[in-house]
Amino acid sequence: MAKKPKLSKNQKRQVSINRSKRMLSHETREQNSSEHLGAQQPGRVISRFGKHAIVEDEQRQNHKCHIRRTVESVVCGDHVLFRPSESDEQRDRGIIEVVLDRKSTLTRPDYYDGVKPIAANIDQIIVVSSIVPALSTHIIDRYLVACEDAQISPVLVINKVELLNEEALAQVNESLAIYRQIGYELILTSCQTDEGLSELSEHLIDKVSVFVGQSGVGKSSIVNQLLPNAAEPVGDVSANSGLGQHTTTASKLLHFAKGGELIDSPGVREFGLWHLNAEAVTSGFIEFRDYIGGCKFSDCKHRQDPGCLIVAAVKEGKISEERYNSYIKIIDSLDQNRPSYAKG
Repeated sequence: MAKKPKLSKNQKRQVSINRSKRMLSHETREQNSSEHLGAQQPGRVISRFGKHAIVEDEQRQNHKCHIRRTVESVVCGDHVLFRPSESDEQRDRGIIEVVLDRKSTLTRPDYYDGVKPIAANIDQIIVVSSIVPALSTHIIDRYLVACEDAQISPVLVINKVELLNEEALAQVNESLAIYRQIGYELILTSCQTDEGLSELSEHLIDKVSVFVGQSGVGKSSIVNQLLPNAAEPVGDVSANSGLGQHTTTASKLLHFAKGGELIDSPGVREFGLWHLNAEAVTSGFIEFRDYIGGCKFSDCKHRQDPGCLIVAAVKEGKISEERYNSYIKIIDSLDQNRPSYAKG
């Protein structure tokens, strides 16, 4: 390998001068670009869009902010340190400099970008399902596994119950009874008759809650009922596909008049769990936990394995057969739906 040629004293001097000029130029640009910024202060991210965010200060004033390149991730609900813009120029914005430690994070797996955080510092997750599109306990189970994995308490909401007659309502209550039996909060709601909204409202006081659920289940309608000034756009269910139309395009943090905040997140038609391993899914079914680790074989798959305590509990009626079948369906879907880069 050829040796690098030695520099003369004059060349070394010129290199040093050029480096100093570049550093001075960089410092000048940095100073000029931050002249409109005020002192660093605490704030809360109430919305995130692209490379920018809306930060609310302690006086509940909103500030449009850039995100410093060294900040790895910013999501709705983050507590941050930021410098607000003190300029009247529209192009001048504040800047988020630090994201403080999160006490909880709700993530969503993205097929192309891996696991992505979508909201932070949450006390509870409001899982909204509805009679239309068709009520699916399997989708509810998928959300519950995600909640348990995130270690954030869920509240189940079944919306649009005004569409049920007395007999159909009784059938829905029967199919959902298992969730109450294993300890989950369950509320039936209607934005047409106001049924259940007062009960749901009580659950939101002094907590940070995030609303999740498939498109078209009525999340935005519920938010509008609870916060009339929110003015969330409301979509319809497609007559052709039976799927909801996306109405929320970015997560937003909204203040609840009685205390607490709501985070309304974009609708997700299929809540992917491929980023979880089988053990995490098993633990996500809370009624399984008393039996985990007690099977005859340490590598028990909880199917036809001899001495499986979970299968035995299903046969004895201690675990719902429908919930167990939902568990097997989720386990089978993990590798099926996992992108190639995440396998192995």
